Amino acid sequence: MDRTRTYTWSDPRLLASAASELDGAEFLKKIGSGDLPAPPVAETTGLTMAEIGDGYARFELTPAEWHYNPIGSVHGGVLSTLADTALGCAVHSKLPAGTGYTSLDLTIKFTRQATLDSGTLTCEGRVVASGRRTATAEGRITDSSGRVIAHAVTTCLLLG
Repeated sequence: MDRTRTYTWSDPRLLASAASELDGAEFLKKIGSGDLPAPPVAETTGLTMAEIGDGYARFELTPAEWHYNPIGSVHGGVLSTLADTALGCAVHSKLPAGTGYTSLDLTIKFTRQATLDSGTLTCEGRVVASGRRTATAEGRITDSSGRVIAHAVTTCLLLG
């Protein structure tokens, strides 16, 4: 039986404009409060921001069938997107207005499969080091029972 899914998103240029005018923490908190719309990737994947702090970000994802790969579990790319989002936003939370970033790399190690039975997945990202040109962050994805699904590290290039 075929299934369908429909969703909407806001013009991403609104976010890009706001990102250039606000410091990272303020920008992310405005998304979290709904004062700014969620980015299209969040609407597409179902990612939600749960908490933003200084060098810290927590995002959640509740697995759905449309996250599945052909072998019956959440696709590694979806889990990588969850990790990249949490780790990148942890870095973003420390940036002044007018400074952007992009991921230079993401290394993720999967430790167990995620399925509908995993419950809500949580990724907590924390900045490890932040310099003039790069920042690193690390984090873990856990299931609703606290079991580690994956752990990841990223390096971000700071722009601006």
